[in-house]
Amino acid sequence: MAVHVVAANIQDRDGARHPLLWTRLDHQGVKKIWADQGFAIRLVDWTAQILGRELDIVRKDPGQHDFQVQPKRWAIERTFSWLTAHRRLAPNYETIPARSETVIRWTMIGIMVRRLTRGRPATRPGPHRLVRTRLYAP
Repeated sequence: MAVHVVAANIQDRDGARHPLLWTRLDHQGVKKIWADQGFAIRLVDWTAQILGRELDIVRKDPGQHDFQVQPKRWAIERTFSWLTAHRRLAPNYETIPARSETVIRWTMIGIMVRRLTRGRPATRPGPHRLVRTRLYAP
């Protein structure tokens, strides 16, 4: 819905205000937004007061020390894997943030177009069934 790339010296919670505002202006139907723990209480309050939306922080369990799938987080990670599967985004060497945003938009447009034109449900490549054929000599 919104892409905003910032320089590495800007905190996530500070850089998140622009895409949240754009989402609010362009997509009035979005009422709830999920974010990870990198977003401080300040951003939660700002989203509620300024945008009138609910920003929910997805937190891991306090005693968690090993890997566990966190609710809603898997969708974000899956999207990142789709993006990095494209060669242009794999090295991530763009020096201008606007160019990175453009490449991300191109990639997502390509993903959406492929899905719309596929014409059948998505399938995963898996182990192929062994098909035995016998040749009979007459």
